Amino acid sequence: MDKVFKALADPTRRYLLDRLHENNGQSLGELCESLAMSRQSATQHLGLLEAANLVSTVRRGREKLHYLNPVPLHEIQERWIEKFERPRLQALSALKERAESAMSTKPEFVYTLYIHATPDKVWEALTDAEATAAYWGHSNVSDWQVGSPWEHRRVDGSGVADVVGTVVESDSPKRLVTTWAGPDEERPAGPSKVTFDIKPLGDVVRLTVTHENLRDEAEKRMAAGGWSSVLSNLKTYLETGSPLPADLWGRD
Repeated sequence: MDKVFKALADPTRRYLLDRLHENNGQSLGELCESLAMSRQSATQHLGLLEAANLVSTVRRGREKLHYLNPVPLHEIQERWIEKFERPRLQALSALKERAESAMSTKPEFVYTLYIHATPDKVWEALTDAEATAAYWGHSNVSDWQVGSPWEHRRVDGSGVADVVGTVVESDSPKRLVTTWAGPDEERPAGPSKVTFDIKPLGDVVRLTVTHENLRDEAEKRMAAGGWSSVLSNLKTYLETGSPLPADLWGRD
């Protein structure tokens, strides 16, 4: 949290977040267009935002695209707002919603979080049916081989899958890519795609989740709220051995 508050204390860095809030997924050149400073200075500010996990980056060819990452803001909300039983700040809600906006050629969502765990433990938490049932409320079921189907099954014993898809990439414990769609859903543009990138950094793991090809604004809003809750619960589950309390889990 110290890095987050330090990053937010600077007006230039807040301005950069506002720019991403308005149009997510910008290159350094695009962000520098309205800044009265050198590219080197802007890079330093973006580096501090990235270190605070407020900005995530994804390379597309030679370009490095910057995305607003609302997960730390969600964690601030849980730690500093919810425990005092205050209403959610409208600004945080606006940031989360506007973070969904992206051009069709860019990932709609890029979330990054840091977890005190090993890559193998993170991979297991994403692919083990019992583990996903504990913190996600659904079981992810597959053999996780490339080309295999996977299902996001309810844990009420019905066996109903609310999401189905195909494993596109499976490189344990580094990278998992799957398609997502409802079992009877018609999607003219094809299913959405979720990528989990797992990278060890000392005794922690950086997990980056990219969700692409979302259909419309309603689906974007649903995905934004869902991923914030799922990733917070995943982090808590891996670091403490237990998911968040049920009353907190049900709020998003």
